[in-house]
Amino acid sequence: MLTVKQGAALSIGAVLGTGVIALPGLAAQVAGPAALVAWLALIVLSAPLALTFAALGARYPDAGGVASYVGRAFGPRAAAVVGWTFYCAVPVGALPAATFGGAYVAAVLGGGHRTALLTAAALVALVTAANLGGVRMSGRVQLGLAAALVVLLLAAIVTALPHAHAANLRPFAPHGWLAIGPAVAVLVWGFAGWEALTSLAADYRDPRRDVPRATWIAVVVVGLLYLAVAATSQLVLPVPSEAPLADLLAIGLGPGARSLTAVVALLLTAGAMNAYFAGAARLGAALGRDGALPPWFARGADAGQVPRRSLLVVAGLSSATLALAAATGISARPLMLATSGSFVVVYVLGTAAAVRLLPARSRARRTAAFALVSVVGLLALTGWYVLWSAVVAAAALLVERRYRLRSSTMCTAASSAEAAPPSMPTSEPISSFSSSSP
Repeated sequence: MLTVKQGAALSIGAVLGTGVIALPGLAAQVAGPAALVAWLALIVLSAPLALTFAALGARYPDAGGVASYVGRAFGPRAAAVVGWTFYCAVPVGALPAATFGGAYVAAVLGGGHRTALLTAAALVALVTAANLGGVRMSGRVQLGLAAALVVLLLAAIVTALPHAHAANLRPFAPHGWLAIGPAVAVLVWGFAGWEALTSLAADYRDPRRDVPRATWIAVVVVGLLYLAVAATSQLVLPVPSEAPLADLLAIGLGPGARSLTAVVALLLTAGAMNAYFAGAARLGAALGRDGALPPWFARGADAGQVPRRSLLVVAGLSSATLALAAATGISARPLMLATSGSFVVVYVLGTAAAVRLLPARSRARRTAAFALVSVVGLLALTGWYVLWSAVVAAAALLVERRYRLRSSTMCTAASSAEAAPPSMPTSEPISSFSSSSP
């Protein structure tokens, strides 16, 4: 069973993830020092979102997470949309996540974008092989990685701050104040993961009491660390960096710290990708089992089994995205924004489900309503990247309808056959349906 401390540590690791090793530089490229305003806005907005998912997890502890709450509130079609959106977001987001770690390797070995892409390919192969074999990183290793990340961040902040210069904050908004909006859209990536707490709710000793406590701890720690790293990067680094932690530690501890940072960044990236690949593979098998994906995906959906078919689809789509990036030179930023847009769609539906499911006139429901308004605003900031989620949602509805109708027709035919008199031939209608079904 999870304790409050363990749950908080797992949530911290899930949210910080790969975002903290790259986002400070990416946001600064978009908005300059004004990106600090975007950081602060996301921290303030993420608290109601996290607490809303905590309230759902406390009241309805279920391993299905957000999709189960959306299904409970709005039915199987909405649950299919959420499931598909998350499932398709993982292969698209794998490239940005992997190249964030690859940038740290490139900072040590050289080779630029080519080294980052080769590192990304190696990471995809590594986590796929680990999941095919049924290997999972243990809770202790994940907690150890999260602890290493916190220590690394604190070391970077403390050692680099003596080299801060206020002049690096001028001009504060070189690209205009409106650039804060796109910076917020970039930073959504770094705050994805609060929904992970809902899938862990059933593992707490007392979900109703422990889930909110763990969430509050995680919100405070994540917010402080993100803001501190972003502010330190702006004050110390005169030019935005693709590997800000490596640069901060090199300034504070010397050039030798880059190698250590690259190793830690790779471990964190591998851990995050492993978790998302495993989760997406299980989700795909569950979607196949429930009719939201073709039944071919369903093998491995039972507890203790390895969903190899679904995993290979995730790995194949991730490899295709990587090959497309290598061939076209597309950067990680548009793929990251498309992935962030997908997560925001999940958040919109999840918070809407919370408004419907949580008790009327309760503080939790008011918090959920505020979170819903906030994530709808984030959805608007995502811009045309949300079209990717719209395409995925349309495909989910078409596939879910097809297999739901097939299942309904088969059940009707079977019921008619069972109810038929013994003298009535039953094989012909069933075989006739089978031959004409899509």
